[in-house]
Amino acid sequence: MSRIAADRGAATVLAVALAGVLLLVGAATGLVGALLVAHRRAQAAADLSALAAATSLAGRVAHPGRDPCTEATDVAAANGAALVSCRIDGREVVVEVRVTGPRWLGQDQDLVAAARAGPG
Repeated sequence: MSRIAADRGAATVLAVALAGVLLLVGAATGLVGALLVAHRRAQAAADLSALAAATSLAGRVAHPGRDPCTEATDVAAANGAALVSCRIDGREVVVEVRVTGPRWLGQDQDLVAAARAGPG
């Protein structure tokens, strides 16, 4: 048997292995991208919720007398997040929200973001 005949099919094995590595790297890159998007969405929801609550606390809203944390809950829900906590600290409001994270490659954690708002 010649040496060329013994090497027959070696390139196929190498190509399949490289395709698997590229697939894994692509999936991991997609997961990182999805985590970044979810985190940005969580931070935006937290920021907007804190601003809505601080505006309500200052009494400059369409629903006077409404609880600031209720306003924060509504704004968080409108932005695809769930309000985890809302604390009024003097004239400032501190909120924490949670957004469902991507469920790829064994990742099963939700993303949490916090924000504080009040008069400067």
